[in-house]
Amino acid sequence: MREKVLARGTDILADYELLEMLLFLSARNGDTKPIAKELINRFGSFPKVLAAPEHELLKVPKVGPHAVSTLKLVRAAALRMMKAEVAETGSILNSWTALLDYLHVALANEGVEQFRVLFLDSKNRLIADEAQARGTVNHTPVYPREVVKRALELHSTALILVHNHPSGDPTPSRADIEMTQQIRQAASALDIVVHDHLIMGHGRHVSFRREGLL
Repeated sequence: MREKVLARGTDILADYELLEMLLFLSARNGDTKPIAKELINRFGSFPKVLAAPEHELLKVPKVGPHAVSTLKLVRAAALRMMKAEVAETGSILNSWTALLDYLHVALANEGVEQFRVLFLDSKNRLIADEAQARGTVNHTPVYPREVVKRALELHSTALILVHNHPSGDPTPSRADIEMTQQIRQAASALDIVVHDHLIMGHGRHVSFRREGLL
């Protein structure tokens, strides 16, 4: 398989083959194909294997700490590259497609709700991307004062709110809408703009700005 990759590139590999090679890097012996196929079958796809919680990965026979750390490093590297692409383009509002690609990879396969805030400067360049809270499969506690306080600490003048719906349906709930308005009001009092609130689902997203909710 290594020779095939060197001769023809990685695009020819099926998901389980790519996973098989990654697992081999951590194992260095034995046949990793059955393990790769078991992981794909259990979690559903290559991206979902990379995003799976460590304790769930360790439940799979013959998957140990070395294999888990390898998978997590691959995901971290991919996210870091995508985040760098977003940050290096200047105004984040001019790199919306790259931003959505990054957020889908970062959040779409999360098993619980995660609320993130993108803190921007006066030219809408990314200062920081921070997880403010993690919750359950359908609820994340968010405190508007903490969001605004962190914006002031970073000297941020604009925000993009982001969270995921593990169900895969990005339709905003009443609680999502109310929470967004609370953050917008708290930020507005300090001349901080909330550009958007994005909800990430499985292959889909909802923009509050586009839907007229912000």
